[in-house]
Amino acid sequence: MKTTAVAEQGSGHARYTYHLRVSSTARTALLAEWDRCRWVWNECVAKSRAVHARNRARPEDKLTCGPAQLDKMLTEARARTPWLREGASVPQQQIIRDFATSRSKAQKDIKDRLPMHRRAGMPQFKKKRETLPTLNYTQRGFRLKDGRLHLAGGIVLTVVWSRELPAVPSSVRVYRDAVGHWYCSFVVAIGTQPLPATGAVLGVDWGVKETATTTSDAHDLPHPQYGRKAQAKLSRYDRMVARRRPKKGQASTKGHREAKKRRAKLYAKIARQRQDTARKWAKKVVRDHDAIAVEDFRPKFLAKTTMARKAADATIGATKTALIEMGRKHGRDVRLVHPAHTTMDCASCGARIKHALPLSERTYTCTACGAVSPRDKNSARVMLVRAGLTPAGAEGVRPPGAPLPKGA
Repeated sequence: MKTTAVAEQGSGHARYTYHLRVSSTARTALLAEWDRCRWVWNECVAKSRAVHARNRARPEDKLTCGPAQLDKMLTEARARTPWLREGASVPQQQIIRDFATSRSKAQKDIKDRLPMHRRAGMPQFKKKRETLPTLNYTQRGFRLKDGRLHLAGGIVLTVVWSRELPAVPSSVRVYRDAVGHWYCSFVVAIGTQPLPATGAVLGVDWGVKETATTTSDAHDLPHPQYGRKAQAKLSRYDRMVARRRPKKGQASTKGHREAKKRRAKLYAKIARQRQDTARKWAKKVVRDHDAIAVEDFRPKFLAKTTMARKAADATIGATKTALIEMGRKHGRDVRLVHPAHTTMDCASCGARIKHALPLSERTYTCTACGAVSPRDKNSARVMLVRAGLTPAGAEGVRPPGAPLPKGA
């Protein structure tokens, strides 16, 4: 059973996701609705490419292909195509909005001259066997009645209510994952849910040996290594998929699809384990501390190192996001600290050593004040000092007469 509440940055909204029990009749209707939406998306891609080619050939025309032109195209298509008109207009209009957002993001990346590997690609055609169904409905396209979800077009779905919605939802997304399970994701407005004050503060340092090292031993997060534990099964399914992969130009076989489904099911299990561990740890940290200094660490560069597999298994980025969102939800003071030189500074006196510590050296020894502590624990305390969360007179404050760090 899947239930999540993920706060959207910069807004007071969150997503609440629930499992769906879909009957054979409802499944057929959902897939038919998705076929229509997929057709609309592919028409948008074709029209966008045609307009781009025309503008390159005749720059003086300056044709546009924005949401207004695509909405007009959809109106004309529904008027002349009975099959398209049989479906609800709401998800078809929403997929045009999704296309416009995707295209705008790609054009912005091109305009900003981002490197190719960092650009969002231009929207591509959605193929029937390779794209998972996703239907978006605004408030006028769905309603909740007697605990069931009623979608435009007469589609009725049974929701597994694992918990109550905190408010009336403004939109809903109905989708199917790679395993074949159906979910609905509601967007609702939420307010801050304050927790009792504790007077405690915490510093968090991210790493690969330990996912999170904190200034409190009770709140350290060890590396769970869910991916490594499942590696044997994953390798087996990878080989199975490779053996059953059809030749280029041929349709996927039933055996190939079944192998992909087995692999996706195991990946989904690993993802749920990682998410559950991250959220439980984040809730514990937020519940026990009023203010948290978090290293603003971006683990993307680790993908090019020998630690890439272990770093990916640690999901540092997702864990950091879960902590920030949990702190925002409960009104805690979460401060992001720039990670530069945090392994070189001394948390006791603020002095900075003259060289970067190699990864093999796990003990930090200050050459100025002689303080000795585990490397990651020292970095976690540096987070507190840089965030200004260490109280005056407490351990970790630079003593009088101690040398200042370079650049101070």
